[in-house]
Amino acid sequence: MGIIMRSYLLIMALLLIAKSLCLAQIANIPVFPEKGSTEVQVWVGGGHSVAGGRGDTGAFNAGLRYGWILTGPHLPGFLRGRFEYAVDVVPVFLVFQPASTAYGAGFDPLGLKWNFERHGRFSPYLELTGGALFTNQNVPAYTNTVNFMDQAALGIHILGAKHNVSLELRYMHISNAGLGNLNPGINTVQVRLGVGRFFARHERRK
Repeated sequence: MGIIMRSYLLIMALLLIAKSLCLAQIANIPVFPEKGSTEVQVWVGGGHSVAGGRGDTGAFNAGLRYGWILTGPHLPGFLRGRFEYAVDVVPVFLVFQPASTAYGAGFDPLGLKWNFERHGRFSPYLELTGGALFTNQNVPAYTNTVNFMDQAALGIHILGAKHNVSLELRYMHISNAGLGNLNPGINTVQVRLGVGRFFARHERRK
């Protein structure tokens, strides 16, 4: 539990630092990215297991995201927003199990993200993500070292002139999809913090 608590403290410290970056840039907030823009982000997250799978398990992960805004605004009212496709590379993934800690890396090639219209500096979003996780030990114990990750997240972008901060609540299901003899799975709820930037089309041409 001590490692998990330190992970939460790290996330909170990064949030305070990232928030100060955005507050310093509040005077010149850009327009929300249009169709054709891209997103680059580094992120860190962590959380603990919940009901529905193997318990007493924590997770900590960090990665890099690249996303493409594929559409202009669609849908009416509070649903109005833009669709983004994103991929994540996850070079750091720790799973804190009762007997030992598994170290690994992952890749999420399927990121479906709906960026709602902004309200001032704030732009909420919904996201569905899928990928694979490879670890040096079986996750959970006595199962397999190769797993798949299904994820759903609700978050918010805090927009700044040069950097954006995102804070989200993420549900992650880890399962080997029958690759091992046992497949109890792990369900976790995680908090994720990201710092990045949206790049307009004309910026990428420079």
